[in-house]
Amino acid sequence: MRILLLGGGGREHAFAWKLKQSESCKQLYIAPGNAGTNQLGTNVPINPTDFEAIKKFVLESEIEMVIVGPEQPLVEGIVDFFENDLRLSEIQIVGPSKEGAQLEGSKAFAKDFMYDNQIPTAGFREFTKDSYYDGLEYIDNKPTPIVLKADGLAAGKGVVILNDREAAKKEFTAMIEGKFGVASATVVIEDFLKGIEFSVFVLTDGNDYKILPVAKDYKRIGEQDTGLNTGGMGAVSPLPFLDKAMMKEVEEKIIKPTISGLKKKDIAYKGFIFIGLIKVDGKPYVIEYNCRMGDPETEVVLPRLKNDLVTLLASLDNGTLKDQKIEMDERTVSTVMLVSGGYPETYQKGFKIDGLGAINDSLLFHAGTKDADGKVVTNGGRVLAVTSYGDSVSDAVATSKKNAAAIHFEGKYYRKDIGFDL
Repeated sequence: MRILLLGGGGREHAFAWKLKQSESCKQLYIAPGNAGTNQLGTNVPINPTDFEAIKKFVLESEIEMVIVGPEQPLVEGIVDFFENDLRLSEIQIVGPSKEGAQLEGSKAFAKDFMYDNQIPTAGFREFTKDSYYDGLEYIDNKPTPIVLKADGLAAGKGVVILNDREAAKKEFTAMIEGKFGVASATVVIEDFLKGIEFSVFVLTDGNDYKILPVAKDYKRIGEQDTGLNTGGMGAVSPLPFLDKAMMKEVEEKIIKPTISGLKKKDIAYKGFIFIGLIKVDGKPYVIEYNCRMGDPETEVVLPRLKNDLVTLLASLDNGTLKDQKIEMDERTVSTVMLVSGGYPETYQKGFKIDGLGAINDSLLFHAGTKDADGKVVTNGGRVLAVTSYGDSVSDAVATSKKNAAAIHFEGKYYRKDIGFDL
C-alpha cells in the first residue's frame, strides 16, 4: 500500500516508525516530515493544510491511504475535501469530517455535545463580546481557581487556570478582545476540577470502536507541574492508578455515549478520538476531546501497540474494525521530551544536535528537527522525544533520562521528573 502521512512532529515520526513495520506498507511519504521521518520514508515539502497540493501529490503518486496527524487540516475539512472530490473519494483518509473535528476545533461545541449526551464534565458557561459583562460578573461569583478556554484552536495556549479573580478578568478581557484571534471570539469558563489527568485513545469507524493503550502526559514546562503549559514535556503508559473498574466506567459513561452521540448527529467519523480525562474522587470526567492522536502520548501508545497499524487503519474503511483484537505490550513505556531553550515562549532554531548515534536502548522520535548540510539541527520548540521500555515507570523513565542526558544541542532542556506522581 502507498501511504501519505500528513504532519511533521514527534507524533508523525512515531506513526512512520509503526507503519514501516507493516508488510502492507510498500511506500511511505510524509508531508512535510522531519529529519527522523526521512529515515523511514520520503519527506515531501507540502503543508498539511494545502489541500490542492495534497490532491496533486496523491493523484500523481497513486496514494491509497492518507493518515492525518495534526488537528488543523481536520478542523479545516480535509476529509470533506477528499469525499467531495470525484477522483479523491475512493482513497481512504483517516480522520473525522469537518463537523466531527469540531470536538477539538470548538470547546463550546464539545461542551454542548457532552451536555447533550450526559457525558460527565465540568460545569461551564460560554461568553462572547456581546455577553462580555455577564462574563465578568460570572467570574466575580466563581470560586477560584478559574478555568478560561479559548473556543477555537490556539496552538495549545488557549487554556488558562488562574487563582486570582482580577487576573482572570484581565485574561478574559484579553481573550474576548482577540488575544488568540478568532479562536477566542467565544470563551468557555469552566469549573475547576482537582484530580489526576489521563488520556484514553479510541479508534472508531463511526459504528464500532477499539480502545488503544491509555497514557498520561505532562504539559507544564517546570518540574512538579509548574510554569507555563506546553504541547507536552513527556508521557507514560500504562498507568498504575487505572484499574479495570475505572476503565469500565470510562467505557460505559464516556466512550459509548460519545460514539452514539456522533451517530445521533449523523457525524461521519473514521479515525482517532483522544479523550482527555480527569479522575476526581474516583470518578472520570472529560476535560477535552481531540480529533487525532496526542503528542507526546503517541510516542508511548504506539510502542505498546502490537497490532499491524496498516491493517488496523484499513479496517476503518472495509468494515472489519469490529473483528480486530487490540494487543498490547505489557511493559511500561515512557517518553521524555527535549525542548529548545526558551520554549514555550521565544526560542531559537538551527542548533546542531550531537549524540544521536550513541543511543541504542531508547527509541528517538524526532519532533522539531531538520537536515541541514548533512547535519541534524533543531527546528522547533519540542525537538526530540526519548522513548524507553521498562518493567516499571521508574525503570522506563530512568532509561529515557539517561539517554536524554547523552544528547546535546545548545539550550537543551527537559523535565527530569516525568512520572513523578505515579
